[in-house]
Amino acid sequence: MGEPGTRKVNWNSSPRPTLGVEWEIALVDKQTRNLSNTAAAVFDAVGDLRAHDGTPQITKELLRNTVELVSGVHHTVGEVVDDLHGTMTAVRRAADAVGVDLFCAGTHPFAQWSTQLLTRSEHYDELIERTQWWGRQMLIWGVHVHVGISHPEKVFPILNTLLLSYPHLLALSSSSPMWAGNDTGYASNRALMFQQLPTAGLPFQFENWTQFESFVHDQMKTGVFEQLGGMHWDIRPAPKWGTIEVRVCDGIPSWTELSAMVALIHCLIVDLDRRVEAGETLPTIPPWHVQENKWRAARYGLDAIIITDADSNERLVTDDLTDLLNRLEPTAKLLGCENELSLVPEIPKRGASYQRQRRVAAASQGDLVAVVDALVKELAH
Repeated sequence: MGEPGTRKVNWNSSPRPTLGVEWEIALVDKQTRNLSNTAAAVFDAVGDLRAHDGTPQITKELLRNTVELVSGVHHTVGEVVDDLHGTMTAVRRAADAVGVDLFCAGTHPFAQWSTQLLTRSEHYDELIERTQWWGRQMLIWGVHVHVGISHPEKVFPILNTLLLSYPHLLALSSSSPMWAGNDTGYASNRALMFQQLPTAGLPFQFENWTQFESFVHDQMKTGVFEQLGGMHWDIRPAPKWGTIEVRVCDGIPSWTELSAMVALIHCLIVDLDRRVEAGETLPTIPPWHVQENKWRAARYGLDAIIITDADSNERLVTDDLTDLLNRLEPTAKLLGCENELSLVPEIPKRGASYQRQRRVAAASQGDLVAVVDALVKELAH
């Protein structure tokens, strides 16, 4: 134990800014295009896939319609994507044998939450017992990106400033405009659904690691969570791995966008890490601005007018993104991901996934099966 009222949280330091990705993939029936609760059969067909360090490369999730692809620990975006590509190939082969296709978006356009089966485990059983209706509603998928940090005292200076880029990440990756057969009017319905869980949503902006340890003590003493994995923040420290874990993004439906978003997150965190190392005091904005930016990005996507600083100045998110990408170019060169970062501006040009889904729905007179077809094809190619 640390100081009275604190709980020592050990940080498993990453000397280099390593990179890892978790990608949640849903299973859909080849004919009906509805979700298929066949993850167990897919797992059986795939077998025990493990990375070189022994880490499982596919894991179970809350719902039995989902398979999570987990990369090993790498140094470049290209290595991570190649790793996931190998795992995806094995999962796709197994899924074909079971009669299902692979799908990724923040939500499924027309599936009903009430027909989905849950994975039984002590952790998931406890989650549903506690969260009830909201927990059962979590028919959502995302992508989590881990970046290694060398020292715990860097974590919150980086995390707090990273929140300035929250709306950019969410707007670019928004892929959940539809829910249970209806267009919600939001670019990312997932972002607002997920924050209904009691330990989910935006992180607190702590000044230092000791404050975070006091928070952990309070949460564990009062039973809010029993392990740090129960803290479902959109951006969170992952002490076990020595990483900052960015969980902002909706499910990403294509390899091109996955490469782009992973590169952007890697560059953002490494840029901030180096600025902390250089002794710079990083900019932050108040929590109420962070909260408003999240809502605006979830509602309006790439058309969001976001708050850019503590002086309450505002700007179109895509205009601000252009300047951000220019600033990150030297970092991308350092990390060997210039090509992947150059894919980011292609997303607004082509249309983010929420926009593409709406275009398909409009062209097919509201046929949401066609939307799933389009998403399945995107992931396959």
